[in-house]
Amino acid sequence: MGMTISEKILARASGQDAVKAGDIVWARVDRAMMDDILGPRVEIADKMELLKAKVWDPDRVVIVSDHYTPPANEKQAEIVRFTREWAKNHGIDHYYEFAGPCHQVMVEHGHALPGEVILGTDSHTCTYGALGAFSTGIGSTEMLGVLATGEIWLKVPQTIQVRVDGTLPDKVMAKDVILKAISIIGHNGATYKAMEFCGTTFDRMIMDERLCVANMAVEAGAKNGIIACDDITRQYLDSIGAGRGTEFASDGDASYCHTVELDAAELVPVCACPHEVDNVAPIKDRETVSINQAYIGSCTGGRYHDLKTAADWLKGKKVAKGVRLLISPASRRVWEQCARDGILTTLSEAGATVLASSCGACLGVHSGAIGAGEVCVSSTNRNFIGRMGSKKSQVYLASPLSVAVAAVTGHLADPREYE
Repeated sequence: MGMTISEKILARASGQDAVKAGDIVWARVDRAMMDDILGPRVEIADKMELLKAKVWDPDRVVIVSDHYTPPANEKQAEIVRFTREWAKNHGIDHYYEFAGPCHQVMVEHGHALPGEVILGTDSHTCTYGALGAFSTGIGSTEMLGVLATGEIWLKVPQTIQVRVDGTLPDKVMAKDVILKAISIIGHNGATYKAMEFCGTTFDRMIMDERLCVANMAVEAGAKNGIIACDDITRQYLDSIGAGRGTEFASDGDASYCHTVELDAAELVPVCACPHEVDNVAPIKDRETVSINQAYIGSCTGGRYHDLKTAADWLKGKKVAKGVRLLISPASRRVWEQCARDGILTTLSEAGATVLASSCGACLGVHSGAIGAGEVCVSSTNRNFIGRMGSKKSQVYLASPLSVAVAAVTGHLADPREYE
């Protein structure tokens, strides 16, 4: 029996010729990532001191302060200060602050390569699967072991194949694709499974869009999401001056526990309705929903392609009265590129407020939290109760284009119906 991409990567990492779903392996870790909210301050710093342990390889550790930057209060500022100083004291040169959400930073700076095993103290670490890596989120206690030894035990996951073929219709984005897939699989239907994305639709999908898809694999409960390397992957890696890593592809006789097949031509703009990511409906069926806030940003929907798509549609238009449109580019680099290309000016002229590159609004801790009774449509990845602020608010998830249209109309709207 052949192996999937995920199985091949875990076989390499554990020094074996072959593994199969259900096997327990000791895997060598290629990269460990921590952020400020679940980084050194949570168990790791104290326990490493207690154990008199040293970081196994500081050059393989990346720390990003992103959730609490810019700090909104003294507590957040102290957490960022602690994180910054811990990184310095442990010889970790790959420390980033005010650079943007960790997952975009990891990718942009070449810290995620094909074939690697990458672990992070954030559930959306699965994002790097867009580059053909086995990447997954772990807890702080597990990260303690990784930092001390450079290894971790993992159960080899079963793999769900998500195959999408054909050309996406106009105004349908990757966010619509992954939300549709999650609606079929369910918010826990892929628990401790790999989601492998393939098909002619993904073959043509740019890296910005692939990153959105892999990022949201965990919203179906997946251990990891992954897309095979191809010319698009290689061209992206070359464009950022990164290495090539080790490419793996699933064998023709690889075993999948389930296959989801979608015809791209039949996909439409959708939204995830409160309060579950799999509560998905065509956005045209929710046009009676008025909004107070529209948010385009985060490690899911704030990349260059996302902001350019929104700006191209918003050019010459104005945000509806009573609606707040907030923009948070996915990284400082994205912010700067959008500034150079006039994208941020276009968004601002339409009435948007451009924020720092941060996780703040997505998490509801600063820079755009919503109040009781308010409704937000967002290009982010989660909409559970209280995710973006008040527990009495409501969050709808949609593509950056659908969010832009809603900001102008003042309600959820199908972008295909608007020029």
